[in-house]
Amino acid sequence: MSKPLPAAVRTYATAVRMLLVLTVILGIAYPLLVTGISQVAFADKANGSVVKSDGKEIGSSLLGQNYNLPKKNPNDPNEQAQPDPKWFQPRPSVANYDPHGSAASNLGPNDNGLTQTIEQRRADVAAFDKVDPAGVPADALTASGSGLDPHISTAYAKEQVNRVVQARGGKVTADQLNTLISKYTDGRSLGFLGAPGVNVVLLNKALSELQ
Repeated sequence: MSKPLPAAVRTYATAVRMLLVLTVILGIAYPLLVTGISQVAFADKANGSVVKSDGKEIGSSLLGQNYNLPKKNPNDPNEQAQPDPKWFQPRPSVANYDPHGSAASNLGPNDNGLTQTIEQRRADVAAFDKVDPAGVPADALTASGSGLDPHISTAYAKEQVNRVVQARGGKVTADQLNTLISKYTDGRSLGFLGAPGVNVVLLNKALSELQ
């Protein structure tokens, strides 16, 4: 009769077998199953909700982005990029819409620096859109928690309509833009959370294809 293996060896052998089995199940089979289901049922979302125009990738519907004029000196890190009046503008972003740096300011409502920043934004947005500062929507003044939110309120989108029409020399009409705003307005999450929002990335894509 062969001599039985020591208890310690049997324990280690069992552990190795379990490791191999669980590696196959959880490290190979399960990821392949989940990936297959996502590609069949949610291919667009699983692949990043990439937005294309004329066959070129221009962004993701999940991530906001800036719509600025080209810098006069691209090599000058101190030059502040200016918003392009021909496009609908997103809300402020502490992360500057860099997907590698999602963040919020974490400043409270009693912070003097935040208060001053909001008032400066109010003046800048009102001058840019040629509206009464008192009527500037809150999301035009404050950044989202992620710093990557592609949505703005319907009020902020509609505030920008006249400016976009004027900047484009009347090649688009206010009625056309308001129709696009309605088309790209997402409802409340789960039907009751938050407020309706306009996806600026999809709105500007549609605007670029309007002319």
